[in-house]
Amino acid sequence: MVGQAASGCAQRRRPHARAHQRAHAIDRGVDPSRAGKLGAAARRKVPRRDEQRAGQSVTDPLRELVAVMDRLRSPGGCPWDAEQTHATLVQYLVEECYETVEAIEAGDPAALREELGDLLLQVVFHARIASEAEGFDIDDVARDITDKLVRRHPHVFGDAEYATGEDVEAAWFAMKAAEKGRTSVTAGVPMGLPGLVLAAKLRHRAAKGRVTSAGGAAVEPYSDRAAAVADAALGAMGEDEQALGDLLMALMARADDRGLDAERAARSAARAYRERLLATEALAAASPPR
Repeated sequence: MVGQAASGCAQRRRPHARAHQRAHAIDRGVDPSRAGKLGAAARRKVPRRDEQRAGQSVTDPLRELVAVMDRLRSPGGCPWDAEQTHATLVQYLVEECYETVEAIEAGDPAALREELGDLLLQVVFHARIASEAEGFDIDDVARDITDKLVRRHPHVFGDAEYATGEDVEAAWFAMKAAEKGRTSVTAGVPMGLPGLVLAAKLRHRAAKGRVTSAGGAAVEPYSDRAAAVADAALGAMGEDEQALGDLLMALMARADDRGLDAERAARSAARAYRERLLATEALAAASPPR
């Protein structure tokens, strides 16, 4: 695995589970005898350590990983690790993501554990590089995501109330758009995604953002004719993922036989869909409120 190439000399110590839980509880400022027994009121408080205590021994596996990476990047460490940059590590980050997906789809817990470790290594590696020249480190990364989770879950850590999971998702989307100053549901969607993934992402964003035509209909990434053909094909094949996969493979193969690139066609259609969403949003913004 790529993670092994990047940290082949690293050996992880595994403290006893109970000792680790006790140490983690102490580190978070929680009485070990009460760890795991905190009520709803206590859960609303998110204690954290803002500074490492001087001279503290490394007993937390995550801290140990950070220490190993620091050693690898420091003078006298590993020449390969020391040469890496954010750009040179991109290929490994992408590869580890795909390998993690593969482990999940294979239903292999041992492989998933390994791949999650390799993926975590990439996070720690990039954070270490950033600490050298870009003004933030792994603590800042962890603190930022913790603050974001608390901020975007006001129904857990605050007084907000949402009735359904859909309400929670809609609120998350609205808070994210407000925080980032986004004026379009398409903002922040990586246009380099594979065609089908990109189209699905844009469609989900449009639904969350309630982007509709002047008549109130959803803006879809297909024509009425294509929808009719798809409905008929799914009705004939069976409406499950196995049948859908078979149908998609048949479409790809037929396209390939005709010299057509299915992925390029999907990405082109997704980009055209994005333009329709932007045009719909612009029209709605220019129209007087009813």
